[in-house]
Amino acid sequence: MATTLLTNIGELTTNVGRDGDRLGTLHDAAVLIEGDRIAWVGPAGDAPGALAAGAAAPNRESTAGRREGGNHPASRRPAVLSPEGNGIEVVDAGGRAVIPGFVDSHTHLVFGGDRADEFEARMTGAPYAAGGIRRTVAATRAATDEELRGRLAGFVAELHRQGTTTFEIKTGYGLSVADEERLARLAAEVTPEVTFLGAHVVPAEFADHRDDYVDLVCDEMMRAVVPHSRWVDVFCERGAFTPEESRRILAAGVAHGLRPRVHGNQLGPGEGVRLAVELGAASVDHCTYLDDADIAALAGSDTVATLLPGVEFSTRQPYPDARRLLDAGVTVALASDCNPGSSFTSSMPLMIALAVREMGMTPAEAVWAATAGGARALRRDDVGVIAAGRRADLVLLDAPTRVHLAYRPGVPLVRTVWIRGERHE
Repeated sequence: MATTLLTNIGELTTNVGRDGDRLGTLHDAAVLIEGDRIAWVGPAGDAPGALAAGAAAPNRESTAGRREGGNHPASRRPAVLSPEGNGIEVVDAGGRAVIPGFVDSHTHLVFGGDRADEFEARMTGAPYAAGGIRRTVAATRAATDEELRGRLAGFVAELHRQGTTTFEIKTGYGLSVADEERLARLAAEVTPEVTFLGAHVVPAEFADHRDDYVDLVCDEMMRAVVPHSRWVDVFCERGAFTPEESRRILAAGVAHGLRPRVHGNQLGPGEGVRLAVELGAASVDHCTYLDDADIAALAGSDTVATLLPGVEFSTRQPYPDARRLLDAGVTVALASDCNPGSSFTSSMPLMIALAVREMGMTPAEAVWAATAGGARALRRDDVGVIAAGRRADLVLLDAPTRVHLAYRPGVPLVRTVWIRGERHE
């Protein structure tokens, strides 16, 4: 079993709250990884036994890097052998910051085609509308499994390079029994967090028979995707599905053993948030247009409000008021909503920068929402934190603090990523 000691961490964000600090920040810290799990977290000087001795004297390169402001590459020193003879890799962070891997709880990564022309039109004043989804449906149906699988692999690599170590994927660009099944199957090859979104929009062939489509989603389509899915979602919005249709679809999903999620209150005020709370959904996503009753319902529930600022960036809609939600005690997550129509970005660092600049969040709140908040939205307790026994998903930033994720927008600050204990450069 491989063992790695990541030491000389200038600022470690653990998300294990202590002393009024929700992010459980440690300075001059170390993390011990054994296999795919975190074995120990604490001050660098207290690293267990022989490991502390092996890491106590940084080599000349790493020391010089710290004297010059930490701009030299973090050193990867030769393995240090413990008394038992086991190889230990010691990685000197050079005073840089380490955070948990990002948890992106809302993506649409399995699709064909491109909608750059829609983005260009919106930038010249055209409004965003849900109907563009049908263009992607047509392109996705026309793509082969191999084409979709290859494109998906590219997106997964893109996520990993930017520090995302856990992610959800929705279906919703097939909208037929066979195509929704294959999208769920392909998504399940790369993540356990697969969401059935047959209720994305009503496809063109059912435009005059929407009740028949809802029947199909609730029955044959649902049964086809259940073996590959954990979640069921619905776009409860004007131009998509009514609250009554949404309730029926979510109830059918629950009856088949899926847990509910909701797209709600994106394009205007609506019943999506309250429906999500009523049905005990893990999250309600978008939350752009909320009234006092919506916020009170969220505050009194376990439903996470997942905010997707990439959508507002790409559609020029108003940004959600994260400050209002946080001040009311609502649990908030940030996610990318990576999709070809309304948010074609997979960058969680960008979501953090937008949340701080446009939505009233502090850098600490935004980092928590992009890590532990996303884990809450997926009902996961093994990711989004850095603590003994949790999955070894960590991100070494090329920066002294997490604040730089918002302070230096657009700069590729993710230096090294560990996913289940495996190092990715």
